Amino acid sequence: MTFCIVKIGGSLIEVSRDVVRGLVSLSQEGDTFLVVPGGGPMADLVREIQQRYHISEDTAHWMAILAMEEYAHFLADGTGAELIDEISRPVSGVRVLLPYRPLMKDDRELLHTWDYTSDSVAALVAARLSADLVKATDVDGVILEGEVKREIPAEELIGKGTCIDQGALRILRRSGINCLVLDGRDPERFIASLKAGKGGTLIRGRGVGRSGPDVRESLYPGIDQST
Repeated sequence: MTFCIVKIGGSLIEVSRDVVRGLVSLSQEGDTFLVVPGGGPMADLVREIQQRYHISEDTAHWMAILAMEEYAHFLADGTGAELIDEISRPVSGVRVLLPYRPLMKDDRELLHTWDYTSDSVAALVAARLSADLVKATDVDGVILEGEVKREIPAEELIGKGTCIDQGALRILRRSGINCLVLDGRDPERFIASLKAGKGGTLIRGRGVGRSGPDVRESLYPGIDQST
C-alpha cells in the first residue's frame, strides 16, 4: 500500500473533482491519499480584498486558509472523498484536508505572506507526515527556459518564478521532502501518469541524485522509470 499527499491547485477547478474521483478509484487498490486543496477563486478574492481594503498580511493569510477550506468542500462534494480537519495519514481511501483548525494550533514555517500559499501548506503537511508530495497543476511540470525539467533541486528554483511557490521550495529544502509536479488538466492521464510513475518534474528537497527516494519510485516501486 502506498500513501502520498496530493495538492490539487485552484487552476484545475473545472476538472478537480474528476481528479479526486480518480484518486478514489485508485484507493480501491489499497492506496491512500490526503488531498490538500488549493485556494481557487476564493483565494483570488482574498488577494483582491487585501489590495482594495488594505487588510493586514495576518488577516489575509487566515482568510486564504479559509478559502482553502471552501475549496476542500468543493473537492469532496460528490466524489467519494471525506473531509478531515487534522494532519494525519488516512487509514484508507481519500481524505481532503480542512487546514484551518490544525494550522491555527501550529503553523510554524508558514510566513504570513503571499510567498507562502497553498503549495506551502501542502509541503508543510508532507514534511510533518514524512510523506511524498504530488502537486497537480495546469502545466506539464516545472518549465525553465522553455523546457520541462524532469528533475531539479528545490535550491535551484528559489528566487525564480515557476508553478510552485517560494515558501514551498524553502520547506522542501529544509525537510528533504521531494515533490512531483504533474499535469492534472486531463484527470485520466494524471491518474495514469501517477500510477505509472512517469511524467512531470521531480523537485528534490535535497538535490539531484540518490539523496532520497524518487516519488515516482516510492509510490509505485518496480515501475520502469527509464522512459
